[in-house]
Amino acid sequence: MNVRILVAAQDDLASGFRFYEAQAAGLGSYFIDSLYSDIDSLRFFGGIHLVVADGYYRLLSKRFPFAVYYLQEGDTMIVHAVLDCRRSPAWNRKRLYIARTKDI
Repeated sequence: MNVRILVAAQDDLASGFRFYEAQAAGLGSYFIDSLYSDIDSLRFFGGIHLVVADGYYRLLSKRFPFAVYYLQEGDTMIVHAVLDCRRSPAWNRKRLYIARTKDI
């Protein structure tokens, strides 16, 4: 299977990087490495995760309180968002709705 990360999801990852790097030097890099490892696992395990809002699959990160939201199109997993689970559920739903309605 293939994995494609949309620009909005890349922006989410960059935002998470900045947040964790401000907490401690090197933590942002560890965050990025961990999340990309989680995303890379979609090559083997894409489509087995819980289906949540608007038909998105949700992959929970192993090391950080983040969730990867993706859709499956054929043999391609398309990552639409990487969201902080500590945020308001309403905010996350709105962000997913925007991701779904925009052609990013």
